[in-house]
Amino acid sequence: MRDVNRLANIEESSAVSVEAIPTPPAAPPLRSSHTAGFGPLLEQLGASLLVSTYQAGKLVVLRADAGVVNTHFRTFQNPMGVACDGKRLAVGTALEIWEFHNVPAVARKLAPAGKHDACFLPRTSHVTGNVQVHEMAWIGDELWFVNTRFSCLCGRAADFNFVPRWRPRFISALAPEDRCHLNGMGLRDGQVRYVTALGETDDPAGWRRDKKGGGVLIDVASGEVIARGLSMPHSPRWHDGRLWVLDSGNGGVAVVDEATGRLTTVAELPGFTRGFDFLGRYAFVGLSQVRETAVFSGIAVAERPERSCGVWVLDTVSGETVAYLKFEDAVQEIFAVQVLPGRRFPDVINDNNALIADSFVLPEPALADVVAALRDPAGSAAPE
Repeated sequence: MRDVNRLANIEESSAVSVEAIPTPPAAPPLRSSHTAGFGPLLEQLGASLLVSTYQAGKLVVLRADAGVVNTHFRTFQNPMGVACDGKRLAVGTALEIWEFHNVPAVARKLAPAGKHDACFLPRTSHVTGNVQVHEMAWIGDELWFVNTRFSCLCGRAADFNFVPRWRPRFISALAPEDRCHLNGMGLRDGQVRYVTALGETDDPAGWRRDKKGGGVLIDVASGEVIARGLSMPHSPRWHDGRLWVLDSGNGGVAVVDEATGRLTTVAELPGFTRGFDFLGRYAFVGLSQVRETAVFSGIAVAERPERSCGVWVLDTVSGETVAYLKFEDAVQEIFAVQVLPGRRFPDVINDNNALIADSFVLPEPALADVVAALRDPAGSAAPE
């Protein structure tokens, strides 16, 4: 009897203990809203968008579906830089760069049948270590990326975490110290031509001393600073004969006179501008709410009472906003915005193991042999 009572006491105690464990809070919902014109504009352009948010750990595919915008989320560990040339997609994460290739045959089989026009499947993963991969771009067959922690531009190589390609003149040595917060990288004529940094500094995290006005825009070819006095600039871009840059700390979208360094603001938006791409006359700009932390303290946009997170679409001729999509709850920061022209309804597969397991890309002779065998299993067997 004593043992039974002891067991009852143990069970009762255990029940109390289990009941006392708090239920973990549910993850915030991944919600968004958009203006009526956003979906029709994507349909008109025949394009979709890739948007990365390291804060929420998501890569978001924005694609039109019956006149509205479908937000399709894929989970990554702190995704930041994104580069896509239509056939290849690279996503920079906390410790590695994932490379995906478009496999049209798989796209045709995704449900609902016939709706998807691209399907990016994982091909390789290159471990960089914690280098804070920022903007990236395909240059021919090589992927260039901004290595913010080591203050340089890099490429990949099988035997190394990264191969340094270029660094600003004022950076005296490679060191994992984030000396200037090199972040943005822009192309011109198919080559890396422009970068942005938050400070012209050469000591560990030296850029933090003057976030409000210490930012610079640099010409990679000459090494010369084109413009100074920018507020946390990002995403330099050459488009339609003009040099564009995001004056992020002021929520600005601007053009720069290369000869004088003069900055002309085209639009001022309700958030920290970061992530930038073009298609025709339209610019797609990422906005972040920015957190109330030391990193963003002292900049103009952080002092505004209302700040949005999402993607804004500007008419580059008039500077007017023509459409926008706002994220709510879980997504508060945007890093990269990449337009996918000619891809109306793509998908990125990184967590469907069954699909990945049975999707094969082979050289043409091998593929022909497999197809023949599948069509005529008995005929492909060797005669006895």
